[in-house]
Amino acid sequence: MSADESLATAARLRHRMDERRTVRMFSADPVPEQVVLDAIAVASTAPSGAHQQPWTFVLVTDPEVRGRIREAAEREEQISYAGRLGEEWLAALRPLGTDEVKPHLTEAPYLIVVFQQRFTPLADGGVRKHYYVDESVGIAVGMLLTALHLSGLAALTHTPSPMKFLGEVLNRPRNEKAFAVIPVGYPAEDCVVPDLVRKSLDQVLVRV
Repeated sequence: MSADESLATAARLRHRMDERRTVRMFSADPVPEQVVLDAIAVASTAPSGAHQQPWTFVLVTDPEVRGRIREAAEREEQISYAGRLGEEWLAALRPLGTDEVKPHLTEAPYLIVVFQQRFTPLADGGVRKHYYVDESVGIAVGMLLTALHLSGLAALTHTPSPMKFLGEVLNRPRNEKAFAVIPVGYPAEDCVVPDLVRKSLDQVLVRV
């Protein structure tokens, strides 16, 4: 790629990504599954500690399973918003207008539940420890959100706390720990998002 092509590509990407918004209101319109599968494939190209690729992406489309996830998530969120989060965290959330009701978990046509693999079980009963798991899975999720946005889809990073119920509902093995729930789809026709302003490049960049 020439310098001119590189500059033009970078400018287009910067503009496209500046348009990304987190969405909590989803349309029920169907989404081509291959678009979502390709985004997950992009995420799986993320760098990882010792190239251990410590992630599992569970694609949930079954309405009954999504209903169970929503029920369990709202039960935990109700406790959190009732005080478990602490006043400082609740105050930070108030401008966003969030609460314990999570309709996006059943309204979005897809849920991608991302699990981090803390270790690999071995045939002899031992385990092989994974390294830099949080960092590796976090990078993969960032690449997933980017791929979804550039493919014309909306997404939300939902992290109910605690998240142990996700492993139970989805019957995941003991070496996997839930990292995030990402509803995916098209935004609803009447979708609204918080009026937020991102920090400028000058505010986040330090030259040395």
